[in-house]
Amino acid sequence: MTRKTVAVLPDSDRAYDIIIESGLLAAAGNILSSALTAKRFCIVTDAHVAALPHMLTLIKSMETAGLSVTAPIVLPAGEGTKDFHHLQYIIDNALERGLDRHAAFIALGGGVIGDITGFAAAVLMRGIPFVQIPTTLLAQVDSAVGGKTGINTPRGKNLVGAFYQPRAVLIDTDVLRTLPGREMKAGYAEVLKYALINKPAFFDWLEEKAGALLTGDAVAQAEAIAVSCAAKAEIVADDEREEKDIRALLNLGHTFAHALEKLGGFDGRLLHGEAVGIGLYWAAAFSARQGLCDAAEVAKIKAHLDAAGMMTKPPFDVAAAAVLDAMRGDKKNRAGKMTFILMKGIGRAFVARDADEAAVLSFLKTMTGE
Repeated sequence: MTRKTVAVLPDSDRAYDIIIESGLLAAAGNILSSALTAKRFCIVTDAHVAALPHMLTLIKSMETAGLSVTAPIVLPAGEGTKDFHHLQYIIDNALERGLDRHAAFIALGGGVIGDITGFAAAVLMRGIPFVQIPTTLLAQVDSAVGGKTGINTPRGKNLVGAFYQPRAVLIDTDVLRTLPGREMKAGYAEVLKYALINKPAFFDWLEEKAGALLTGDAVAQAEAIAVSCAAKAEIVADDEREEKDIRALLNLGHTFAHALEKLGGFDGRLLHGEAVGIGLYWAAAFSARQGLCDAAEVAKIKAHLDAAGMMTKPPFDVAAAAVLDAMRGDKKNRAGKMTFILMKGIGRAFVARDADEAAVLSFLKTMTGE
């Protein structure tokens, strides 16, 4: 497979490359020795990834390239790990291993590992370099790209964090062979998101290729990852720190998704990507309810989700009022007013502020069957 490279923030001092290739883990050492001045690295991963061959392949590659690798920091798998306790665990263990400003973290894992490792890198000694090596489709196309790092609190998702760009993102498509089907579908929601934001032609391509992508077609996977990363890189370049209504578009579906995750208690019944898939459908349906989007477009989106075997409602009961209350804590809101990313159609997303709560509650009652 031909190597694909996507440049992020190319005209800034925070520029880095996303490199996509089959078998890339075995070449990671040479890439990192060229991309960073650091010669000492600490891998942060989770218990699930630590049991797979990926880490040993990475360590061997780095040692062959003459790079020093400390004992890895291994965290429990799951969304519950993204908290203050485990952030402190990473920092304490990094200091115990003697990391200094000339060392670097490597986040080897999914979105949880990437988010918390990036935040640890941002605050340790006021900032040390880090590299993203995502091992899930969701992380490869979304969370590993763009520099958003952070942790959750009992009050909501990603409410504590920092904008802190990695020095490189290495995407080895071979790691997807070990990814469970459920995780692939969760990641696919983030791929679909880019099509619904502003790439209608990509939606048409996905309608043809989604099945192959989800069942292991490496060429389709690499193409979808590259298109998704390029789409995110373009938006990040225009609005790196979400100061305009551009980067907020990447939150399409997430206002509903984060609320559902919170109500599920981050207990594994609803993965982030699964929640995003539901949120994409709900955002489209609410847009149609508001007269913004043709109902036929909503039906097309739902049919696509159904064909991919994805959720359009949570696997547990939720009350409309509880969902609304959870959405009030969304960090996109301003001065107590709700912000949604809605659609005028496939590939025509926009930021809508000052949503009418009564209309939202009425819609939620429909979606929750009340």
